[in-house]
Amino acid sequence: MNKILTIFKHEFITTITRKGFIIGAIIFPLIGLAAIGIYQLAQSAGDSGDEAEISKIGYIDSPGSFQEYTGDYGLIELMPYAEPTDATEALLDGDIKEYFIIPSDYLETGLVIRFHTEKELEMSGDTYGAIRNFLEQNLLKGQTSQEVIDRVKNPLNVQNIRLDETGAPATDQGGFGAFVLPMIFGFLLISTIASSSGYLLQGLGEEKENRVMEILLSSVSTRQLLVGKVLGLGTAGLVQMVFWLLSSLLIVRLGSSTVGGFFETIQVPDNVILLGIVYYILGYFFFAVIMAGLGAIAATAKEGTQLSVILILPAILPFYIGIIFLRDHPDHVIGTILTLFPVTAPMSIFVRMGLSEISAWEIAVSIILLIAGIIGGLWLAAKAFRAFLLMYGKAPRLGEIFRILWRA
Repeated sequence: MNKILTIFKHEFITTITRKGFIIGAIIFPLIGLAAIGIYQLAQSAGDSGDEAEISKIGYIDSPGSFQEYTGDYGLIELMPYAEPTDATEALLDGDIKEYFIIPSDYLETGLVIRFHTEKELEMSGDTYGAIRNFLEQNLLKGQTSQEVIDRVKNPLNVQNIRLDETGAPATDQGGFGAFVLPMIFGFLLISTIASSSGYLLQGLGEEKENRVMEILLSSVSTRQLLVGKVLGLGTAGLVQMVFWLLSSLLIVRLGSSTVGGFFETIQVPDNVILLGIVYYILGYFFFAVIMAGLGAIAATAKEGTQLSVILILPAILPFYIGIIFLRDHPDHVIGTILTLFPVTAPMSIFVRMGLSEISAWEIAVSIILLIAGIIGGLWLAAKAFRAFLLMYGKAPRLGEIFRILWRA
């Protein structure tokens, strides 16, 4: 036990004093604080500066029925011109930003021809909205009241209210504000797990290359070495995760009080923190024992890092599946599979948490499978330590690995 504690202390202190670990721990809150600071500076500059410049857009009214409602479009003002040549001259002189022609057959075709000088991917949303509102108001002029015209411009303003099983408004209303924090939390979780277990793999590789491993195994057993390293690096990673979590909550509160807007919609589900701790501990131990086995098998630290990609890429897969697919199909069976599979469980649990309710049986089975994966991985890692840790030179082939592990 004393030897395990000695290894634990060494790995923990070595890890938290690494430059990479310190930079990784503070970079996330610094980015958040910097973003809020930049926003505040931009707002201050905007408030103290001159009034924003109005963008002028010209138009040619060929049908002769689009003559009113040329203003009241925010920072955009519409200017009528009699001929395209006049509008082109004004555009080239810089009097207008662009212009468009309403053809005489507009009512039949809906076609509007736009002219501009700047290269762009597509028309800006503000410009499109201004031209569309201008056309709508002139088309409806005299056909109905101004109130109806205004409502046509903005026909839908939805307030969503989620009810709980009793029919009362739920405390967790969902939406993008409830989705973003668990998603960020899950991404940080995987990042911490990957970096901590990656340090383990890198350390094993370097100790093998430097022949330090021979000295270590002369005084400790492979089991003591494995347990001490896993616990030391896991504790360091947990410290980083807790720091990130507290920083996230602080940044959200600071952003809500200073920036408002989107930050005010961010919700912290009650089970995020609890599940975060549970899945971090289980996820880390699962990845760590697998990484330890890979580190024992790999001939060099570089080779071990390359092998770790096979494990890390599937781990972050739920992040992209959640954004692309599960966002629109939160209760699909794919989400359940990703939650139950140990490699993808730590990330997918947080992706799904921000999208929908996760049944208790899925969480229970997911945790059980992770624990089973840890036990199985620990057994295989211990066999790999005994069989490959003192092997140098060329890494064994896949068939040889299975054969040696079977006999170990």
